[in-house]
Amino acid sequence: MLLNPFCPLTMTKVLALKATVLLLLTLLIKAKVQIVAGSALGIALLLLQALVFLVVSGGLVLAASGATLYATPQRRPAAA
Repeated sequence: MLLNPFCPLTMTKVLALKATVLLLLTLLIKAKVQIVAGSALGIALLLLQALVFLVVSGGLVLAASGATLYATPQRRPAAA
């Protein structure tokens, strides 16, 4: 199947599918490592995944609050 370079929607679908497959493969490998290796490596990967999730969600919260502060007009006292 040849991809049409003039159709960006098809390219985004393909890229989204590739990202989804990569994410699912990573989760499958992590689960397999947790089962096989037991505690140490599985827990380390789980903590790393949780840490990345917290960092990303914190970044999104900061971005949303910054956008809110930027969009909210500042009230200035009227000069007399």
